[in-house]
Amino acid sequence: MSSTTQREHEQDEEDLERYKKRVKLDDDATGISSPSNADEHSHILPPSHALLGTSLPETTEGGAIKFLETNVGISEYVGRESAKIQGIIKQRFTDFLVYEIDLDSNVIHLKSLEKPQSSKKGEDDATAPSEETPTQAIGTPMEDMETGQTLEVPDIPTIGSEVKTQGPDKTSETEPWPEHFNKTLSPFLSEEATGQLKQMWLEGPELPRVSDSGWAGRATKQHGDEASGSTTLAQEEEKPEESSRGGKGGRGGRGKRGGRADGRKGKQDNRRVLTEPIDSKEVRTSFHKTIRELFSGRLESETDTSNPSADDGSRIVIRWGRRGGRGGRGGTARGTAEHAPRGTYPPYIHFTLQKTNRDTQDALGHLSRALRVNVKDLSVAGTKDKRGVTVQRVALKRGNKSVEDVWKQVNGSGRRSNEAILKERGERGIRIADLNYRKASLELGMLKGNAFVITLRNVKVESMDILEEAMNTIKYKGFINYYGMQRFGTASVPTHSIGLTLLRSEWQKAIDMILSKRYGEHPDVVAAREAWLDHKDLERALQLMPRRVVAERCILESYKKQKGDTRNAMGSLSTIPKNLRLMYIHAYQSYVWNAIVSERIRTYGADKPIVGDLVLESDSEDSVEADGVEGDEQEDGGSKRSRKPYVAPRVKTLTEEDLDKYTIFDVIMPLPGTDVAYPGGKLGERYREFLRMDGLDPDNFVRKQKDYTLRGSYRKILHLPKELSWIVIHYTDPDVSLAQSDEDKLLEFDSPLVDQAGKFMALQVQLTLGTASYATMALREITKTDTSSHYQMGLTIASEDQQYRGTEQNAPVAEPADEGMLGPGD
Repeated sequence: MSSTTQREHEQDEEDLERYKKRVKLDDDATGISSPSNADEHSHILPPSHALLGTSLPETTEGGAIKFLETNVGISEYVGRESAKIQGIIKQRFTDFLVYEIDLDSNVIHLKSLEKPQSSKKGEDDATAPSEETPTQAIGTPMEDMETGQTLEVPDIPTIGSEVKTQGPDKTSETEPWPEHFNKTLSPFLSEEATGQLKQMWLEGPELPRVSDSGWAGRATKQHGDEASGSTTLAQEEEKPEESSRGGKGGRGGRGKRGGRADGRKGKQDNRRVLTEPIDSKEVRTSFHKTIRELFSGRLESETDTSNPSADDGSRIVIRWGRRGGRGGRGGTARGTAEHAPRGTYPPYIHFTLQKTNRDTQDALGHLSRALRVNVKDLSVAGTKDKRGVTVQRVALKRGNKSVEDVWKQVNGSGRRSNEAILKERGERGIRIADLNYRKASLELGMLKGNAFVITLRNVKVESMDILEEAMNTIKYKGFINYYGMQRFGTASVPTHSIGLTLLRSEWQKAIDMILSKRYGEHPDVVAAREAWLDHKDLERALQLMPRRVVAERCILESYKKQKGDTRNAMGSLSTIPKNLRLMYIHAYQSYVWNAIVSERIRTYGADKPIVGDLVLESDSEDSVEADGVEGDEQEDGGSKRSRKPYVAPRVKTLTEEDLDKYTIFDVIMPLPGTDVAYPGGKLGERYREFLRMDGLDPDNFVRKQKDYTLRGSYRKILHLPKELSWIVIHYTDPDVSLAQSDEDKLLEFDSPLVDQAGKFMALQVQLTLGTASYATMALREITKTDTSSHYQMGLTIASEDQQYRGTEQNAPVAEPADEGMLGPGD
């Protein structure tokens, strides 16, 4: 840390209070002004910030803009402000443990770090693994994640397995080539081609064994007959130590595709069936679909580009599907007989993910690279906090991968031995376990909430009575259901400001904001931004920009595709994944929601409904965030699994006669959009004032670009925890963990050391919340303290316990780097 930064954070209690004053620097010093309308407004924050009644955030030359909760509309409390518990949030990663709760109300934990097993070598593929192995076996009951019903997975034979004799009479009682195959294929294939396809299918995905006296692996580097495949690229480049990895590049597929290796010394599988030219696109499409459905995706069909026909149509080539993903990294080339071929098991693999100090999208990006799959093949039920240790289920569209492949590719990254995996923490804060085959994927909203174990450090409270009052406030009165600070980012460019530019169709301004320099970023990201912004060096910017920085990379890659032309700003933005683009505009909705709810609580209290408040009609309870799916996901019409057309929820505006029929926990507020009603009276007009000041029409959120058309949704203004308990513990060394992650428990690392004679007090809270609620907003109600990152960072640095760091002789294994500093996200 530089001396300037050190001085900035080493402040006493008086200096920390100065953070709260949010003093705006002179316009001459900052170049920032705050005019009253959107057209003249030049500050990074929306023009409507002027309506919040707070100063613009403090800034320093060359430093970050110090956003506080009040800058995003968070200002009120349910309980008395004097009933507070001073404490530091998220000083260590293990101070914030999060566990997903599934639709069956099970709290998700890591249960076993052992390698799973689809089937045992030498046994029939339908043999079920032992009960302790968290793997779904063929022919055993399996839970359908869509319906919750118990299903039976059919026994499907493994064709071409090395432990079986090839041929229809030895595979199983099921006919491997039913007569209807011939009939179905006859409109597309000649009788000869159908016979070739049948032969390839009966041979199975592994190349037929050929007696070659051991000389097949010694092919010389000479050009052979490409059509016959006598000499292949894999053979030319083969080395003994590489053969088990699918040939050169097998671990990472660098520069070349791993090909269709059969697992025996990297041989290339050149078996294929070629159709006659097909001139109709509709017929070709129908044929692709037929192959995919008839052979359960185990065979691939694609247009033949080696000898394109001139005028008489395109040929289709059919092959066995690739194994182990593109590039063959960690593929199934070695020991393929132990793995179930694609189609034998259900199409998805679910696993439990524990991540440390990584946000959900970053973690999914890491998984996609480790598994060599598209990130779209991975799905989750909900996003989780960054700064902390979180546990959740993930679904993978597995292709040809088995549970063994996935376990090894992620936990081992192709480098670590199985023994090391079971003795050391996961690499880069990622560990997966408890893998199962499943018939269905996961979708956002397929959860009931999250359980938290939260430890507040260096706790100070006037009396234990005050502590009880603060805790009982959220236990019985709840907390304001604000969107937390992580919703708006912690960088110099808040996400809701970018969202406003998108809603105003200011495409170039949005790009300028996304690509702009931010304080405190990783040096690689800083260098990448400078390469583009200062030198217009597109190639170097892309070379330096990490893949985790998704939006920026998408824009730069679009520039590259356009050969450096940057004029199509809207097109460049459209290359950013839709969920990320929606995140920006949802952040703006959240900002407006926070601001109006603060005004509601400030003016009318948080005890009971008032005339003009909105509540849901009883038949609309299941269609909004209030019962499980966050408002953001409802922008897409609700959960996909319902497959029902979107119907806007029905709401009721309360009159005097209605007040006794509802409680404050029934009151909702809208996120702005085309399909929502605004509350009556002053609050409804306040919504319109915010939107108009930001240059938006409160009655028209329809956009020519459909992705930016918002329907809006509703969110309850208060949230009551489902469960809440707490204990007081003592410690001296702030580097000692006071809670333990699942992974550390299974690795049998030392348990947390609690020193009852310790110099400092900690409060450990166990909390269960429903979906779409922020635990930091519950903690805010307890501490009555700003939860913004830089404020909590200042508290950490100034904390008395920091002088005792490392004093505990038997401190447990250190956590990853970045200790003691609050990071973005909760």
